[in-house]
Amino acid sequence: MKIAILDDYQNVALSFADWDSLGAEIEVFTEYIGDREELVRRLAGFEVVVAMRERTRFDEALLSRLPDLRLLVSTGRRNAAIDVAAANRLGVVVSSTGYIAHPTAEHTWALILAASRNLPTEFQSMRDGGWQRTVGTGLHGKTLGLLGLGRLGAQVARIGQAFGMETIAWSQNLTRERAAEHGVTAVTKADLFNQSDVVSVHLVLSDRSRGLVGADEFALMKPSALLVNTSRGPIVDQDALLDALRRKAIRAAAIDVYDEEPLAADHPIRELDNAVLTPHIGYVTREVYQVFYGDAVEDIAAYQAGSPIRVMEP
Repeated sequence: MKIAILDDYQNVALSFADWDSLGAEIEVFTEYIGDREELVRRLAGFEVVVAMRERTRFDEALLSRLPDLRLLVSTGRRNAAIDVAAANRLGVVVSSTGYIAHPTAEHTWALILAASRNLPTEFQSMRDGGWQRTVGTGLHGKTLGLLGLGRLGAQVARIGQAFGMETIAWSQNLTRERAAEHGVTAVTKADLFNQSDVVSVHLVLSDRSRGLVGADEFALMKPSALLVNTSRGPIVDQDALLDALRRKAIRAAAIDVYDEEPLAADHPIRELDNAVLTPHIGYVTREVYQVFYGDAVEDIAAYQAGSPIRVMEP
């Protein structure tokens, strides 16, 4: 059996699980392969592919050109980049792994604190031999607005409450009763953007959420407000975000996710001093990788035994 492990940027996948137990030939791909023809060429002959989250898109066009593929393992329980129905039609089993949500909530707060206290600038000042350069913004008594109050949004809300923040939320299906269960006030979408000092995005990317935060929403925000996105890049309109940051229509943005990843080296957002940026590492922790790769090995072993587990449905 030949197994491909995709998009292992840090080259650590083999250290997080007992891959030797599979008795297979394993190749680790540490660089993202964006060119479709090259991807088809390099995946030829592999019976199993382990895909890291949504880094590589497996649509019907690609799957139909991988005739040797029989098992596609998706790290995490949901993967919008995999056409599961097409895979099934082509005789490919798609299995998932477990997931741990709290690292992303923790990273959300790392970004909020870094942007509120201007930490990138102060870190660089210390490295350069300097001292205090900026005046930070406190969070106590401020308003945290949550776009989405699911598992992640609720975790972020609890931490905000521990900081003494008022917490409000909006999503298309959020009820007052559901919000109140988390000590959060449900508001209209317009009120969320108008009232919040920090707006944090915690929605699943879908046709309804794509471009949900655009020019109209930025126009409602306070000039002192911070936008945080650790969910999916396309939920925030990229052009509108760049415009708002350039005009200082909002104080700053703290971003972990982008329309296209890896983010281009010459992307204009990299040049903005009011953008705190991380390379989609909200979930990249030892604990999450242990679950991802440990479960991936279990998935492959079950497939080898003829009884696939954690099979994803279209």
